Amino acid sequence: MSKPIVAIVGRPNVGKSTLFNALAGEQISIVKDTPGVTRDRIYADVSWLDHNFTLIDTGGIEPETNDILLRSMREQAEIAIETADVILFLVDVRQGLVDADYKVADMLRRSHKPIVLVVNKVDDFDKFMPDVYEFYNLGLGDPQPVSSSSRLGLGDMLEALAQHFGAESHEEEEDERPRVAIIGKPNVGKSSIINKLLGEERVIVSDIAGTTRDAIDTEVVRNGNRYVFIDTAGLRRKSKIKEELERYSIIRTVSAVERCNVAVLVVDATQGITEQDAKIAGIAHERGKGMIIAVNKWDLIEKNDKTIYRFSDDIRDVLSFMPYAELIFISAQTGQRLPRLFEMIDAVIENHSLRIATGVLNEIVSEAVVMQQPPTDKGKRLKIYYITQVAVKPPTFVVFVNYKELAHFSYIRYLENRIRDTFGFRGTPLKFIIRERKES
Repeated sequence: MSKPIVAIVGRPNVGKSTLFNALAGEQISIVKDTPGVTRDRIYADVSWLDHNFTLIDTGGIEPETNDILLRSMREQAEIAIETADVILFLVDVRQGLVDADYKVADMLRRSHKPIVLVVNKVDDFDKFMPDVYEFYNLGLGDPQPVSSSSRLGLGDMLEALAQHFGAESHEEEEDERPRVAIIGKPNVGKSSIINKLLGEERVIVSDIAGTTRDAIDTEVVRNGNRYVFIDTAGLRRKSKIKEELERYSIIRTVSAVERCNVAVLVVDATQGITEQDAKIAGIAHERGKGMIIAVNKWDLIEKNDKTIYRFSDDIRDVLSFMPYAELIFISAQTGQRLPRLFEMIDAVIENHSLRIATGVLNEIVSEAVVMQQPPTDKGKRLKIYYITQVAVKPPTFVVFVNYKELAHFSYIRYLENRIRDTFGFRGTPLKFIIRERKES
């Protein structure tokens, strides 16, 4: 089930980044008492009680401005609003209700999304509560008083927020069709790939409205199998600031990746692999999705017998955190290797759901332990008692050991490689959970 997406929205300088950091539990956003400091919208995964959601921090909304930076920040915030399932509308009790708050409230109402009105900087409830009541005038229901910096009132606010979760994610859960997100920087050919796939198959398709989000869902039928392709290339705005364009793509990626089984990262062969590609790939990796790297525009590259190896090495180097990802060189323009892309998607979907019998797993791990002894420290040696697979999508394993602190990352990686040698698991990350169990 995909996690709900929550956007924190409000005028500049009402404390959005402070609230974001309080909920995310770490200092992620730059917090500074100057309007326009949170230039980049940043996201984080948040857990509260049994609720998990993705939180987006936005730049402040200045409803009317000619400043190019503030205007582009407003555009980012609008995209966050389109993408979100629920909106946290933040206002400032110390500044009181101002004209710009009414304008932002009108903009949010037009989105027809659930809105939780949060009044920030309420450091003393007895003193400030009369000022909180003023915000009923916005017509957005009960204001939730909080102090982001002192972490007061956050529980009640999260309870109000959680009431809006869950309605739509159940519908998606029943949809059995594999979901493939086409992700990557703007203008690398994501839409062209989907258009080519549709053209090749000559299937009459309807664009299924992308639920409440702005990524477009398109059904493709191939060999009798139905797939839903989530295209994150909906961005058509012309921006004078190139980095702003790249930032927009991050939030579309978060939204699309939440809902997919397999992510296809499209890389432009004429530009090569970039840091921005790694950031986008990291979103899918963190969420345990199947992964294919498709190098597009391969027909435009002058080649010799070493070109493909050089490109492959560069990609593996920049994306060293996901050595499992499948790699393919394609051209959306000519259709080169696009049928092979479908075969890869099928294989990765299968690997992502692969389940290994416990007995077989333990045989492989026992052999691996004999070939390479587990680490020791101060006379204590790591013992691996037992391993079992507890989940799929991604395949997740629990390893029972005597001393958790001796289960170093490098040795777990060694065991992972032995499991991959036997079962492949190509294109899918594997997750390992270490549990300590004392000898009886």
